[in-house]
Amino acid sequence: MPTPSMEDYIEQIYLLITNKGYARVSDIAEALDVHPSSVTKMVQKLDRESYLHYERYRGLILTSKGKKIGKRLVDRHDLLERFLMIIGVDKANIYDDVEGIEHHLSWNSIDRIGDLVQYFEESPERIAELKLIQEKNEEETANQ
Repeated sequence: MPTPSMEDYIEQIYLLITNKGYARVSDIAEALDVHPSSVTKMVQKLDRESYLHYERYRGLILTSKGKKIGKRLVDRHDLLERFLMIIGVDKANIYDDVEGIEHHLSWNSIDRIGDLVQYFEESPERIAELKLIQEKNEEETANQ
């Protein structure tokens, strides 16, 4: 299983390839706000771990293992964003919150959050009921 740092790289490489058709070291460095030399080292490590194939000056290609993990990581990120939106987290906080928690949850927890998101999305009135509870609780807190 990849480390959290490896996950960040695989996720970003997967997104770049999906959106642009390719991922260059410079693109990855810019997206992750790291030095290109750091990207090169990590890409070489990911190549050794069979998540991708890397040829210097030629680019990189995710292996089937890398694609599978990349998709799962992107799906996890999207699911956590949807979950935080449903529970009323301010939009300005969602990205940073997801980045802060995504590596610290087990896949079992992610699956259960997926069930909860499905539960709310299948009946939007449930989301409305949750919002009413939140408004009531905020009002009570403000009055204390």
